[in-house]
Amino acid sequence: MQLDSKVPAGPLEKKWDRHRFELKLINPANKRKFDIIVVGTGLAGASASATLAELGYNVKTFCIQDSPRRAHSIAAQGGINAAKNYPGDGDSIWRLFYDTIKGGDFRAREANVYRLAQISNHIIDQCVAQGVPFAREYGGLLANRSFGGAQVSRTFYARGQTGQQLLLGAYGALMRQVHAGKVQLFPRHEMLDLVLVDGNARGIVTRDLISGRVESHAAHAVVLATGGYGNIYFLSTNGNSGNVTATWRAYKKGAFFANPSFVQIHPTCIPVHGTYQSKLTLMSESLRNDGRVWVPKNPGDKRAPNDIPDSERDYYLERKYPSFGNLVPRDVASRNAKAVCDEGRGVGPTGYAVYLDFRDAIKRDGREVIRKKYGNLFQMYERITGEDPYETPMMIYPAVHYVMGGLWVDYNLMSTIPGLFVLGEANFSDHGANRLGASALMQGLADGYFIIPYTIGGYLAGTLLSDVKEDHPAFKEAEKAVAEKISRLLSIKGRRTVNDFHRELGRLLWNNCGMSRNDADMQEAKKKIPQLREEFWENVTVPGTPGEFNQVLEKAGRVADFLEFAELMVEDALQRRESCGCHFNEAYQTEDNEALRNDETCCYVSTWQFNGDGKEPTFHEEPLVFENVELIQRSYK
Repeated sequence: MQLDSKVPAGPLEKKWDRHRFELKLINPANKRKFDIIVVGTGLAGASASATLAELGYNVKTFCIQDSPRRAHSIAAQGGINAAKNYPGDGDSIWRLFYDTIKGGDFRAREANVYRLAQISNHIIDQCVAQGVPFAREYGGLLANRSFGGAQVSRTFYARGQTGQQLLLGAYGALMRQVHAGKVQLFPRHEMLDLVLVDGNARGIVTRDLISGRVESHAAHAVVLATGGYGNIYFLSTNGNSGNVTATWRAYKKGAFFANPSFVQIHPTCIPVHGTYQSKLTLMSESLRNDGRVWVPKNPGDKRAPNDIPDSERDYYLERKYPSFGNLVPRDVASRNAKAVCDEGRGVGPTGYAVYLDFRDAIKRDGREVIRKKYGNLFQMYERITGEDPYETPMMIYPAVHYVMGGLWVDYNLMSTIPGLFVLGEANFSDHGANRLGASALMQGLADGYFIIPYTIGGYLAGTLLSDVKEDHPAFKEAEKAVAEKISRLLSIKGRRTVNDFHRELGRLLWNNCGMSRNDADMQEAKKKIPQLREEFWENVTVPGTPGEFNQVLEKAGRVADFLEFAELMVEDALQRRESCGCHFNEAYQTEDNEALRNDETCCYVSTWQFNGDGKEPTFHEEPLVFENVELIQRSYK
C-alpha cells in the first residue's frame, strides 16, 4: 500500500494557506447536521471539542477521568513554544521550524513541522484572549525563557504550571459549549472499540466506568486525542490512567501505527527510589536554564555535594557541548546522564542520579529571583524528597516521559481509516525521533484549535455518508466482542495481579528497549513478551463483576493491550538500522558516542499494518523528502 501524506504542492511557506483554500467548506447552517465524537480531553481533545462545537457541529466528548480538568496535559510544567521573537534574539518561524526538524533528527515531515511553527504564534494570541496568565515582563510584554535544543528564548510560561493554565483555558472554552448544548460530555467513559461502517469510522463502543455498562455511540467522524503510551514502561512521568487502548483498538481495525518505538526519555526526573514505586515525577526542563548539571570527577565519590569543590566536579554537559551547555536537547542530556552513571560517577543511594545545582544561579541572581522563577517546582521537589534544593543540589535521572510514535496520519490528521482523525500525542506527526521541550503543548493546541476545524470539514463536505445509528449491526458486533473480552478477563481467576504483570513488562522494556538498545537485548524482549502475554491470559486475577465500578478490570484491559503493543514496539526498534534522536541503538554511534543516523536507507516513517491476531504485521515506509533543509549530523557543540 502506498501511503499518501496529502502534503500540498507549492512553496513550504504557502502550503497551509493553499490547502485551507482548496478544502471544501460546509455551509454554517449545515454543520449542525453532523455529529462528531472526540475521545480525550487534554489540550488537543478539549480544544478540538470546543472549536468544533463553536463552529456548529454536534460534539460528543469522552474522557476516562471524572473531569476534563484531570487530563494529563495538566502536568506539563515548563512552557509552550512560539516564534514571536519578543526578546529580539533572532527567532523566527523558520528558526522554530528548523530547530524542530533538527531536534527530531530529520525524521518528521517538513510540511507538518513548518505548519506547526506558523500556527504557534496564533496559539499564544488565542490563549491570551482566553485569559491564560502567562508570565510578563515589567513593560507588559509576555516573558520568554529558553529550553533545550534552542539558542533563543521562545518559551512562554505560567511559572511551573503552564500545562495546567492552558488546559484551564481549553476547559473553559469546552464547558461554554457544554452549557450551550453543543457538546455532550461523557466523563468516566473508556473507549474500547472503534466501529467501521462501509470502511469509514462511524462510532465507538465505550464502557461506563461507574456502572460498567457497555454503550455504543454513532457519529459522522471520530477524533482520537487520547495521549501517549509511555505507561507501557510501568514507571514513567505519565498519569497512571494513560494507556494505548484506544489507538491500539483503532490499529486492529485498520489504522496504521507509525514509529511505535520512538519514545522520549526526559533527563530531569526525580530518580527511582523503590521497588514498589508507581510513577516518577518530572522536574521541568526549564530548570536547566539556571541549574548546572554535574557529577563528581572520581567514581565512587560519596561525599555530600556541598563538600565537593569545583575542581573535583565534572560539569559534563558544559564541557562536552560548549555552545548549548546544559540546554542540549533531551535525548543528548539523557544519554550523557546514563553514560556518567554507567562509569560509576552517579550520585545518590542507587548511583543512578546526577546533580542539578542552583548554587551559582542563587549567588548570581539572588534567592528571591530563583524563587519567583521556579519556586513551586522547588517546593514540589522538597515535599517528595525531603531535601531543600536552595541548599542542596537536586538529584535527577532520565525517565520515560513522552512518545513520538502514534497512529499514522496524513497532512489532514486523518489516519488510514477514512473519518478517523488523530490529534496530539496520539498521532506520530510533528516531532520526528525526539521532541524538543515545550513543543508538546504547541502541537496539541495547534491540532485542536487550528487544524482539525478545517480538515474535518473538508472530509465531511467531500464524503457521501449514509445514515447510521447505534442499532446498526456493526455496533452490535463490536459490543459483543467487548463484552466477551471483559468476560474472559474476569473468568481467569489466576494468582498474579495485573500490576505484577505490568511491572514485569515495564522492567523488561526499560532494560531491553529503553534509553539505549542493542539487538541482543531486543531479541530477548521479543522472545519474552509473548511468553508473558500467554501467562497473563492464564494466570491473572481480576476480581469483581463487569456491571460495577471495577478499577482492576479497567487496568487489566489496558495491560492486555500493552502486552500486545509491546511486541510491535520492539519489532519497530529492531527494524530501524540506525540511531536517531531518542532511539539509540548501540551498534550505530559516532566515535564520540552520538547517535549515528543512516539517511541512505532509513529516511522514512515506519508504519505497521495489522493482519490479524497471531499474524505478523505488514511493514510500510513513508519516505521523508527534504526540499528545504539539508540533512546534517546533529551537533550541539
